[in-house]
Amino acid sequence: MRVSTRGDYACRALLSLALREAGPVSVPVSVRDIAERTGLPQPYLEQILLALKGAGIVQSKRGVGGGYVLGRSPQEITLGAIVAAVDGPITLGDFGSSHQNGACDHEGQCVLLDVWEEVGAHMREHLDTYTLADMVQRTRQGNYTIYSTNA
Repeated sequence: MRVSTRGDYACRALLSLALREAGPVSVPVSVRDIAERTGLPQPYLEQILLALKGAGIVQSKRGVGGGYVLGRSPQEITLGAIVAAVDGPITLGDFGSSHQNGACDHEGQCVLLDVWEEVGAHMREHLDTYTLADMVQRTRQGNYTIYSTNA
């Protein structure tokens, strides 16, 4: 499995928002600001944020001082949920399920379909063990440079 560019960008954008969280009241961050901080292309980022908004992971505020805030706490948002919101279900491929719709018509097909499903489930479960809060902690504890402009 590969995390798509879209999935990576979504995780980076949300990590940027999570790093800006300021206690119980979050200040909206503009798409332009997120794009500048992360180095992501603004038009593509806008599409990604709309998908994340549709999944309830972010909320938008309109008008002057508007932008995006996390829709839930960073502890409740997993990397698996982010990737699934922008890329769809996390799977190894679109092979179908064993024993359905004639999927086992050929030698070895069913056993491999079962294995692919198990591996896909393992990947989903593993990505769900990482939260945005974990990524914030790793960023702040590590030697990672955080872009800052009046933040």
